[in-house]
Amino acid sequence: MSAYEWLIGTRYLRSTHRRGFVSFVALMSACGLMLGVATLIVVLSVMNGFERELRNRILAVTSHATITGLSGPMSDWRALQVQLRQQPGVQAVVPYIASEAMFAAGPHMVGASVRGVLPQEERRATGLAQRVIAGSLDDLKPGSYAIILGSALAHELGVGVGDSVVLIAPEGTATPTGVVPRMRRFTVAGLFKSGMYEFDRGLALVDLDDAARLFRTGSGVTGLRLAFDDPLRAPALVRRLARSLGGPGFYVTDWTQDHANFFRSIEITKSMLFVILLMLVAVAAFNIVATLVMIVKEKQTDIAILRTLGAAPRNVLLTFAVQGVLIGLAGTLAGALLGKLLADNLEALVRALEKLLGTQFLDARVYYMSDLPAYVEGNDVLKVCGVALVLCVLATIYPAWRAARTAPAEALRHE
Repeated sequence: MSAYEWLIGTRYLRSTHRRGFVSFVALMSACGLMLGVATLIVVLSVMNGFERELRNRILAVTSHATITGLSGPMSDWRALQVQLRQQPGVQAVVPYIASEAMFAAGPHMVGASVRGVLPQEERRATGLAQRVIAGSLDDLKPGSYAIILGSALAHELGVGVGDSVVLIAPEGTATPTGVVPRMRRFTVAGLFKSGMYEFDRGLALVDLDDAARLFRTGSGVTGLRLAFDDPLRAPALVRRLARSLGGPGFYVTDWTQDHANFFRSIEITKSMLFVILLMLVAVAAFNIVATLVMIVKEKQTDIAILRTLGAAPRNVLLTFAVQGVLIGLAGTLAGALLGKLLADNLEALVRALEKLLGTQFLDARVYYMSDLPAYVEGNDVLKVCGVALVLCVLATIYPAWRAARTAPAEALRHE
């Protein structure tokens, strides 16, 4: 590209002919592209932030993997626990008893999961102990029949610390008069708030021995919950550990399996939003076509003079291609900066808007969180900017080609 092609192309963008209308249209094209790119970056950042926050909260309140028996409760769990703790990469191995139950308190009756735990070991497996907002895990002692409820579950039952709830086990007891539901009264010793509605509404913690008596598992447990140094390696690591145990076989799951629907739906939604919002970027990019067509139409005489002075069609094409590329580059870079700025301050903007409108955009019962996190990934920004620039380059081809085909004699006929 020669210097005069760059000089003429940039000069046409600064045109003041007709009161600067061409320059105004070029500015609006760049602004439209900027808004499209910024919107796409913000939306992708919200999806990234939502996925990241969801993953962090899940890993904070649940185990990285579990190993359970294929034929019922694991009676030899102590030996397995010692063997697993010696494996590299294993941070903690804790037993648990899990079952569904009905919770009754006065006129309220709610179904939720009950997890029997060993308080001292539970602290090493998950961060749920740090999320107890009332009471302590140490209040769960054998024979005390104390229980720690999720905050949303306690709210639905209408109970607090010191109140009592009745747990009804899913299995009944056969008597001469028929099957009688097996139930036990527990005292609410504490509340926890994980930040995820699924756990706050559907989980309660009791002592392991109390759970064994209620659900009649004897000396066995439902399984072993594992925590690893690297949670992202949990799928491969837990399977390797299960094979190393030998025996009749075990059923293994990890956090990616237990919550696969969450992450799969996020990925699908992110892909769909990228395609849909990319149409906005495409519309803004192809506005450049109209801008360059107007410039070509206005500069017919100039093009003819350039041709008579020796400019080749290639030189004319590059002259107008420079303009489209500059408009696209300016709009894309401005959109990337605006999108990064909005994404970094999105939570504050949303809170201010909620306060102004007196409403709540995110319901924790639906979205599992009440805030709107955003995390800008460099790959997403590069992908959006790259696609936007490609669309802008494609948009310049037709107007520049049309300018290059201008016949000098036809353009100067009426001059």
